[in-house]
Amino acid sequence: MIIVERNSPKDPQASALLKQSHALMEELFPPEDNFFLDIDELCVPSIRFFTARIGDTIVGTGALSIKEGYGEVKSMFTSSDARGKGIASALLRQIEDEAREEKLEWLRLETGNLLHAAHRVYERHGFTRCGPFGDYPDAASSIFMEKPL
Repeated sequence: MIIVERNSPKDPQASALLKQSHALMEELFPPEDNFFLDIDELCVPSIRFFTARIGDTIVGTGALSIKEGYGEVKSMFTSSDARGKGIASALLRQIEDEAREEKLEWLRLETGNLLHAAHRVYERHGFTRCGPFGDYPDAASSIFMEKPL
């Protein structure tokens, strides 16, 4: 059973997953195209950070960054041994529920162009491609997506 709950990015298991995610992004994309938030940046009041666990093991992370008029999906990552088990979908449902509770009109996200499995998950959840938003540049390795709530 997958349990999704609010948590601290500083939880040791969550931090370990975030560091794995950051390492992967640094391996795949040039530094100027990496827009992940570091652990301290995830610890601010405008961010709701969630973990997904199976038993006592955290297997996924995701966050909602509350912006003016929209929420941004951040820090989505599933451990390699838990991929394909519905972890990302469970996290996205929780993020969307939280965004609705905050009365946000849109969910938006930026993801890497090489992360094809992530694109499929987002598309299954109703996200469609859009242009850059917020402070993002029109980076060659970025894909932007949004979903009305």
